[in-house]
Amino acid sequence: MIEYFSQNLWLAWMLVSILCLVLELTNGDFFIMCFAIGGVAAGIVSAFTDSLAVQIIVFSIATLLSISFVRPVALKYFHKGGESRVSNAEAIIGRVGKVTERIEAGGYGRVKIDGDYWKAVANTREAIEEGMAVRVLKMDSIIVTVEIA
Repeated sequence: MIEYFSQNLWLAWMLVSILCLVLELTNGDFFIMCFAIGGVAAGIVSAFTDSLAVQIIVFSIATLLSISFVRPVALKYFHKGGESRVSNAEAIIGRVGKVTERIEAGGYGRVKIDGDYWKAVANTREAIEEGMAVRVLKMDSIIVTVEIA
């Protein structure tokens, strides 16, 4: 069994690579992918040499090189506009929603935006009737300021 494993060490390297790629799916910052690249390089080298030390060295070097060169390119390509990309609740600014509960003049009401209900206030001192389309201007904690769209 040990002899079979040592003769087919490339299978272990491919297993490491596949495992790293699956883990990368949960992460998304292209760091674990670099270990998968190192595993593929070590798997290729294992076809030419039985030395585990050489394979580990190739794995380490390929991983470090891919962290240095492949990862920045992947981040730039797949995470375009990363600094300006909004997420979570801030992503609703500029979205259009529908008033589900009348927004009183100088008071509050409710709007539905992308399936979520938000407490809302109008940007003017006028009431906004139920069913009207509104656009989100800003957020203050859990209260959105809206205008008629």
